[in-house]
Amino acid sequence: MNETGTTRGTQRHGPGTALGPARALARLALLCVAGAVAAVVAGTGHGFILLLGLVGLGLAGAGLWWALAHRGFARLLGALLAVAAPVGVLVLYAVSGLWVVAVAALAAWTAALGCARGALRRLREPHGMHTRTVRPPRRAVLIMNPGSGGGKVGRFGLVERAEALGARVILLDLETDPDPAALARQAVAEGADLLGVAGGDGTQALVAGVAAEHALPFMVVTAGTRNHFAMDLGLDRDDPVSSLEALSDGVELRVDLGDISGRPFVNTASFGTYAHIVQSPDYRDAKAVTALDRLPDLLAGEAGAELRARTDEERLETPQAVLVSNNPYARADPLTGGRRERLDTGELGVIAVRVGGAVQAAELALLGERASGITVLTSRSVVVESDEEAIPVAVDGEALVLPAPVVCTIRPGVLRVRVPRERPGAPYVAPAVDWYRVLRLAFGLPPDGRESHDRTTPSCEKNQEQSDD
Repeated sequence: MNETGTTRGTQRHGPGTALGPARALARLALLCVAGAVAAVVAGTGHGFILLLGLVGLGLAGAGLWWALAHRGFARLLGALLAVAAPVGVLVLYAVSGLWVVAVAALAAWTAALGCARGALRRLREPHGMHTRTVRPPRRAVLIMNPGSGGGKVGRFGLVERAEALGARVILLDLETDPDPAALARQAVAEGADLLGVAGGDGTQALVAGVAAEHALPFMVVTAGTRNHFAMDLGLDRDDPVSSLEALSDGVELRVDLGDISGRPFVNTASFGTYAHIVQSPDYRDAKAVTALDRLPDLLAGEAGAELRARTDEERLETPQAVLVSNNPYARADPLTGGRRERLDTGELGVIAVRVGGAVQAAELALLGERASGITVLTSRSVVVESDEEAIPVAVDGEALVLPAPVVCTIRPGVLRVRVPRERPGAPYVAPAVDWYRVLRLAFGLPPDGRESHDRTTPSCEKNQEQSDD
């Protein structure tokens, strides 16, 4: 059994075998928390100054909000506050002699978080995406975008290397606005037994949809700019050539594919603020300037349609931004998205953001993904509605306008992805620390509130790699 997190079938320990080390780390985490509290108590003579540290962080968040949500003089004042508040707190701590207390408390708290995450990580059961060994394709067709990733196709000689491995390469003519899906369907009609893409996530999604439609293997070459899908597949984003090893020594993963109003997506569909910004014709050439110019109207609700979203169990009213992902992200980070631990859970991830003013912005700065302005859900379907007839959407980075309501669903396990047997693997990203579980673990209680951790491993977890018949 191989997992996306490793290049080989690395042994993992479930809760039954890792409970001892996990408890030790949980107890060490609590000791570090006690150390942080002790450091703060040591400075109780300057309790007001210590409190100003939290106030400064909140003011920085509020200042950032004003900088984004306003123009002109208000934006300048907000930017100054966002910078001056934390700098002022640092100066105040240094002058009052509390910098030692602050550094000690911060160090202890950082250590506590590290130990807590280590404890929770050891409770993870084996859950890698399973692979199977397959024969090399006979008529592989790779669609390559020469402009993607700043010209990675030409810079790494991907056409020549792929053809040397027996693949047929279709090089997109960017001047004719080619349709990758149409080219993929033509390749299938001509007998292709594998479809692949060297390009961005948007191109990958279109070809992946054709591969899923015909139950053909799909292959990703990391020639895009960000390569989010490739990263979560465990591929080497810095070495596109290594992706081609899937043609000669590959294994196959079964992963999910998102669907938005009949269009496939491999990463995300974004609604609201970001989707409106990417619609601008100036966005590609001046991302930061365009975003700063559009944000005040969007955040104030004076531009763009008001959204409503429905999941399987929740209704979200007037979010400023909604991100729907093909499988949930490990952390609720609406700006960078982070990474997904798995691509085969059969669920969409949903992150909704609603920041109504400087106070909520300050809360977001203090609490992060736990703030009331962020909602994190999973769902099999998401319906996004608006009073307008059409809704701007960014699908895998591509700017689209779709008729309302927009329906997002997931197609579990429909995509057969061919990856190299030897690959770096996707790095583990710990979710936010759940202190309730850490406390229960430290005091010898079942962290999930169940009486026993000795679960029987499902038969599918025991399957070893098998050859194609």
